[in-house]
Amino acid sequence: MRILAIDYGTKRVGLAVTDPLKIIASALDTIHSKDVLNYLKEYVEKEEVEAFVVGMPVNLDGEDTNNTPHVKGFVKTLKKTFPDIPVHLHDERFTSSMALQAMITGGYSKKDRREKGNIDKISAVIILQSFMEKEGI
Repeated sequence: MRILAIDYGTKRVGLAVTDPLKIIASALDTIHSKDVLNYLKEYVEKEEVEAFVVGMPVNLDGEDTNNTPHVKGFVKTLKKTFPDIPVHLHDERFTSSMALQAMITGGYSKKDRREKGNIDKISAVIILQSFMEKEGI
């Protein structure tokens, strides 16, 4: 079974997933936020998903950001849509800047780095890897 990470934004949603043995986290896709639930329904029909990990946006002081209420609303809908799949919240501070740095280190062109969807996917991978490390997976 896989773990699927979600970097939720009001426009785009970055997705990452583990391999079935939960060894490697890989970028899955970036999709429009209005399409995310249908995408996840189709994905769950094809692949066994053990859990969702959703990046929770918070400021440096731990307070909510402007996007936090949107993410909380999405999480509520996600739990209702997939009642049998646990949803874990994971701090997503610094994931966008870490994703950009990873793209620079990985040799992505400036054009690819400007593509917001790439940053969202890589942010989801970072959220998933961080969750796996924290949980000892």
